[in-house]
Amino acid sequence: MPVTQILDSTLAESASNHVLEHRPDSLSGAVEQLAGLRFSILLSAKWLGSDVLTGHARTELQDELRQLRTRYSNKIDEIAINFGVRAAMLAQDCVEREVGVPKNMAPLKQSECDGFHDV
Repeated sequence: MPVTQILDSTLAESASNHVLEHRPDSLSGAVEQLAGLRFSILLSAKWLGSDVLTGHARTELQDELRQLRTRYSNKIDEIAINFGVRAAMLAQDCVEREVGVPKNMAPLKQSECDGFHDV
């Protein structure tokens, strides 16, 4: 057996072991994480849309929302890599259809927001 074949099979074997070791425990766990990110995005967007926050607090929330969206997109990519593109598409569709913010979970009123504004 030529040396290149031995090296190729060894590299492929260690790469596949690496993927298996770093694979999430289950697809349902990854979808649950995706749902949590989606909920956080929706809630943050609702707060931003309420015009309750101003100044530095608003800027921080905008940055947080940007980071959440990036993490959400990365999680979809991670699901696709670990479980297949079809699973990622189904997970995204299910999460975006099922996850929402309850109507009674509205942002605080202006009078309730003491301490949330810039000092």
